[in-house]
Amino acid sequence: MAKLTVDASKCIGCGACASVCPAQEYTLKNGKSTVTGDESECLECHACENACPVQAIKVR
Repeated sequence: MAKLTVDASKCIGCGACASVCPAQEYTLKNGKSTVTGDESECLECHACENACPVQAIKVR
C-alpha cells in the first residue's frame, strides 16, 4: 500500500493532484490538498506527483 503525503507548506491549492488522480485520493480542504484517508485505493501511478507544480506531493 502506498503512503501519500502532502506538504501543506508547499501546496498552493491548485487541485492538479485531485484532477489527475484516477483513484480520487485527493480533495481540496481549506485551500490545500489533502489525502482522502483511504490510501488503499492508490494505484501508485505517480500522476499526482508529476502534476504538482510545486512538488508538494509524495507517493512512497
